Amino acid sequence: MLHKPRGYQWGAMKSFKDKVSESVSFIQRHTHTFPKVGLLTGTGLGESVAFFETVKTFWYHEIPHFPISTVESHPGRLLFGNAQGLDIIAMQGRFHLYEGYTPLEVTFPVRVMQELGVKILILSNAAGGLNPKFQAGDIMLITDHINLTGSNPLIGPNEKTWGVRFPDMSQAYNNNLLIIAESIGREIG
Repeated sequence: MLHKPRGYQWGAMKSFKDKVSESVSFIQRHTHTFPKVGLLTGTGLGESVAFFETVKTFWYHEIPHFPISTVESHPGRLLFGNAQGLDIIAMQGRFHLYEGYTPLEVTFPVRVMQELGVKILILSNAAGGLNPKFQAGDIMLITDHINLTGSNPLIGPNEKTWGVRFPDMSQAYNNNLLIIAESIGREIG
């Protein structure tokens, strides 16, 4: 007999997946772009999407079940566009635990992007570092991280279509993409 842990609502994942599906259906009804690359911008980087031609913009509040960013510098828009023949989806602003969102809600847009066909997700954010050589405005590539949030993104039932139950975290970020990003960073200075 399967024992359900106390405090966890087993219907939550199904409900979450249904909400993702409803968001995806809404977006697909209003755009015919099929992005393979997603860009999730963070603080101070919302205008970094200027490199691509925007063909469709959604405000987060227009998309069913989409969280709303409460951070002033996050515009709260989902952009669909094209750069050099590549379809891209970009979030201008994201969601944080400190805003009162749960880990499931914070990852909601990523699941929507995944269901829309995104295979590569580029994350940007403002970050600090312990290296005394770093200066404000320096570009850093994050190659690993330690979860100190007090929560675990693996809590709850596993949705097999979204990946394995226990992902290998020995290489959390794609090394080939890190090499490309470093090369571009060095090229532009």
